Amino acid sequence: MAADPIAVLFVCTGNICRSPTAEGVFRKLVGEAGLAERIVADSAGMIDFHEGSPPDPTAQKVAAHHGYDIAGQAARRIGKRDFARFDYVVGLDRGHHRQLMALRPEGSEARLRLMMEFAPSFGTLDVPDPYGRSEGDFEQALRMIEAGAAGLLDAIRAEDL
Repeated sequence: MAADPIAVLFVCTGNICRSPTAEGVFRKLVGEAGLAERIVADSAGMIDFHEGSPPDPTAQKVAAHHGYDIAGQAARRIGKRDFARFDYVVGLDRGHHRQLMALRPEGSEARLRLMMEFAPSFGTLDVPDPYGRSEGDFEQALRMIEAGAAGLLDAIRAEDL
């Protein structure tokens, strides 16, 4: 019987811009690598303000322009159970990382990481929140997420597969 797949959860503020984009980008990279049976991804937000909503229209537009389909996703809030379900919980900025550290139940083996740890060439640990900003800001966030997602996949291949 096959081992359980490696599970990755991307987390941003409301789960309508950065984390759904990260989920879509990462899923595509995983699929292209032929690893869809071995690595799964999801996304969530720190707040429930947008619960059940699709990703931001500009996030969907920019993602689609680059070949990523995020339209079918629905926002949800992270819960304590997610720390048992996911091997990696990846925050999109340091504020999320601090909140995730505080929320993580004692004894959890989930690895808390920052997306931009996997893309050091950008010189920052934060993917800026494009919510309510220009399409160019969404494009910049996507470029950062693409680099981070590729680095994360490389790390998972090296450490877990």
